[in-house]
Amino acid sequence: MVQTVSTPAVIVDLDIAERNIRSMAEEARKAGIRHRPHIKSHKSVYFARKQLEAGSTGITCAKLGEAEVMAEAGIDDILIAFPIIGEDKQERLYQLAQKVKVTTVADSVEGATAVSEVGERLGRRIPLYIEVDGGIGRCGRQPGEDTLQFARRIQSLPGIEITGLLSYAGQIYGEESREEIRSTARQEAATLKNTADLLREAGIDIPVVSGGSSLSSKFAGELEGVTEIRAGNYIFHDVGQLSMGMITVDDCALRVITTVVSVPAPGRAIIDAGSKTLTTDTMPFSKGFGYIVEHPDIEIFKLNEEHGFLSYDPASVSLHIGQHLTIIPNHACVLPNLCDEIVGFRGGVPVEKIRIDARGKNS
Repeated sequence: MVQTVSTPAVIVDLDIAERNIRSMAEEARKAGIRHRPHIKSHKSVYFARKQLEAGSTGITCAKLGEAEVMAEAGIDDILIAFPIIGEDKQERLYQLAQKVKVTTVADSVEGATAVSEVGERLGRRIPLYIEVDGGIGRCGRQPGEDTLQFARRIQSLPGIEITGLLSYAGQIYGEESREEIRSTARQEAATLKNTADLLREAGIDIPVVSGGSSLSSKFAGELEGVTEIRAGNYIFHDVGQLSMGMITVDDCALRVITTVVSVPAPGRAIIDAGSKTLTTDTMPFSKGFGYIVEHPDIEIFKLNEEHGFLSYDPASVSLHIGQHLTIIPNHACVLPNLCDEIVGFRGGVPVEKIRIDARGKNS
């Protein structure tokens, strides 16, 4: 397989990716929850269409730039899970919302007002989710009374319609066991449900309760009160979930093929994949910058831009110049954004090049 690509190469096993798509779709169906996958993990029209074909009810984008690319490709139900701040963003939202159904989020009066002004220009209300802090301390109103008071402040804005609550409990990736992950997933769902119920009791209809990362969505049947999940990383998986024991190597679709280019000393080697290929993201439960499939005990202990530094026991591992290695990245979501295209394989054979259409669309 590796002889057919020039390294370093980001590849995807299409059979694994499609199996992951089907598996998540089935979990959502069994739980009676809609799945609106986050396309920031792949940024590709090809994979977005695969997810929609499997039953997704729309897609989630991180930024307007991604949404614009997906809309041009004919995808017509898009959630932008990021605040719309700035006149330039308002204009782009106006243009986008004339073409497709767009839902967005807000956690400030300024953000909600910006979306409302766009809705007024359009002559219709734009669906809006209120973002609730899921515990990560990023964006979002505080659960409960703070969210209720915020909803009351913005519900009279003429260009928006509050249609849901949204949260992201990113702290789940720091949990140390399956039971802790399950507990955090349930807590995220309970927090959202309780807040949604509070708003409903106050006469504010909340038809959509949107939560669920790739980890918490593995417990979709236990997310009481959640009506929509937004898993993203699940399509590829990576060392993050592998090191937590939530998946196996055979569930990891995205990989990097790299070549040993130097063996400067016993127990040390250099590969041609550095930070521009693998990223410098680290994971709390694994060492180094990726998992080498052929030799899991080797540590990628350092990255320069184009060089990866390997450390290993020369008594048990022998590497030679020109040898190919397969790396599962620490954080798969970052890699597609570093590539114009990735190579799709089936049965160890390259079958197509997949364009990363929204690469660099980060605004």
